[in-house]
Amino acid sequence: MIVEKKKVTKDSMIGDVIKTVPGAREVIAKYFGNGCFTCPGINVESISFGSMMHNLDPQKVVDEINALEG
Repeated sequence: MIVEKKKVTKDSMIGDVIKTVPGAREVIAKYFGNGCFTCPGINVESISFGSMMHNLDPQKVVDEINALEG
């Protein structure tokens, strides 16, 4: 049985992405810094929100994370 991985979107929660996508932690650290990993907000904040807080294009972050799964 082949299980298709769910693609990450700008609405994906940062914490969920870190837990489920190998390599995503490094991408999050690259764009948002290491502070994300000690912030409880990662469980309720989306990639879109994090991108807004860091003045980044959320699609750029999403595309890089989704490329990890390829």
